[in-house]
Amino acid sequence: MTQTIMITGGTGKFGRKFVMHFLMKKWRVIFTTTSQVRGDALIEEFGKPSGLVAIASDLTGRSAVKELLEVLAKKGYSINHLVNNARSLESLKTDAFGQTSREDFMAEYLMDVVVPYELSMGLFHAQPGELKTITNIGSQYGVVASNPYLYEDYPKQSPIQYGVAKAALSHLTKELAVRMASKGVRVNCIAYGGVEGRVDDAFKERYAVLTPSARMLAEDELAGPLDFLIASSSSAVTGQTLVADGGWSIW
Repeated sequence: MTQTIMITGGTGKFGRKFVMHFLMKKWRVIFTTTSQVRGDALIEEFGKPSGLVAIASDLTGRSAVKELLEVLAKKGYSINHLVNNARSLESLKTDAFGQTSREDFMAEYLMDVVVPYELSMGLFHAQPGELKTITNIGSQYGVVASNPYLYEDYPKQSPIQYGVAKAALSHLTKELAVRMASKGVRVNCIAYGGVEGRVDDAFKERYAVLTPSARMLAEDELAGPLDFLIASSSSAVTGQTLVADGGWSIW
């Protein structure tokens, strides 16, 4: 039977790799995006496969999850696997002292913790017999604090709200795993390390010195940990944060 996976934030750096990976497995892939134009462009880029569906949604809206569930029900989609991947760079701001505003702190927590909670619980109650796994996309900075030596202008370049929210996401994973275990739903988290693509060579060199693997992650390494956690052969794994950071957090 064809599996259906829903990936929030499907047009982003991580999301695109996740979408491509599960399309190649011949799964139905539903992804959310804040822009239908970007969603349609991604479908076009991938050759308009029949199993790829884009749904435009601002998940931070008060009724967004309810409306998304209604769309899924109306179209007859049953979600087997949920990947809470959506994020926004808008809330990662700091002032001249490297501090963040209350508004940005709350906005980051909303996107990284509250939205995954609401969507996970919404699907769990709407499709208890269909949902099999939930995977939350976290960060190494939800496991350890940011390293000042990586940045030229710390702490302004490392907003504290990001790591705090990702740490909360890791604990949310444990709570959901316990609450959903009776229905056979597994919930896990992946703490990824830094990924190449948005930084200059000087940053990459500093990063290499600070991690055992001596490099940042490549985009092609993103889908493997997710595939492992979702696989039925990983049925004993739930409530865990899988650290995929090239060893960053072990020293």
